[in-house]
Amino acid sequence: MTVNEQSPLFIYTYAYREEEQSLCRLEMRSFFGEDTDASLIASPIEVHPDRSPFLKERIEVIYASEQLDEVVELAKQIHMGDATFKVIFVKTNDLDAADKWDYDRQRGIERDIGLSIEGEADVHRPDVTYGLVTLGGSWYLGYYTKSKAIWLDHMKKPQNYSIALSTRVARAVANIAVPKIEGVKVIDPCCGIGTVLVEALSMGIDIEGSDYNPFIAKGARDNISHFGYATDVAFSDIADITKHYDVAIMDMPYNHFSTSTPEAQFSLLQQARRVADKAVIITVDTIDEMIADAGFVIRDRGIVRKSHFIRQVIVCE
Repeated sequence: MTVNEQSPLFIYTYAYREEEQSLCRLEMRSFFGEDTDASLIASPIEVHPDRSPFLKERIEVIYASEQLDEVVELAKQIHMGDATFKVIFVKTNDLDAADKWDYDRQRGIERDIGLSIEGEADVHRPDVTYGLVTLGGSWYLGYYTKSKAIWLDHMKKPQNYSIALSTRVARAVANIAVPKIEGVKVIDPCCGIGTVLVEALSMGIDIEGSDYNPFIAKGARDNISHFGYATDVAFSDIADITKHYDVAIMDMPYNHFSTSTPEAQFSLLQQARRVADKAVIITVDTIDEMIADAGFVIRDRGIVRKSHFIRQVIVCE
């Protein structure tokens, strides 16, 4: 079967730590409208794997069949012209342990498909990489893209804050808030040192920030500038924001360094409801009733653990 542009199919592979599973699945649901316990998911929705801290590979399917031999035969339709290519057997699959292919069999099928493709192979610097993966009893061959862990570079910020979100969590939160980037305007009204801002900006999300602490707001500007990005970061309280946004991302104040009270938290939520149609709220406290009283409806949620410390990530509209 040939997959055409009218009915595209993408297969994604995932990897995450046990304490990140809930957050990863929330990101999946935000991107694809569904999640899975497996390490693979198939969807007609296109997401670049660089966006997610959990996505590892993407195969943009060209050919699919329940018979591997048929996929090898279909590969004969690929004509590379002057471009070079490489074929990769994707190790992540849903085969039972007893049915897993060993190294020699994997290399063998890579050679078989490579011999079917008309063109010059280059295993070191190919112009095009093809991936072969099995899922749900079928074999899929297509354009292969491996993710780049862009968020790793963002760990080296000039300004840091001990209770800030990790870059991995911040990147996932940005994706959960804005799975589709085009035309979406975002505010992080309690932006801290800008961890979410940096991740969002690196993905092309149209986001602005603010913080009521002038030193923290300056730290956010320094971090953003350090990585070559630019956006407005205001020294202001959320109550001073007059613009309206599609989404607000809010990491609620907490711990003994914070002077936040339940009344102050509720005010933050009310202001978020005023300035945005949708909100992604990160909280260590259970504030469902407060969220509802502020006028939001909870649509989804996940958690992220770090030792005994648990943050909730709540999607509200």
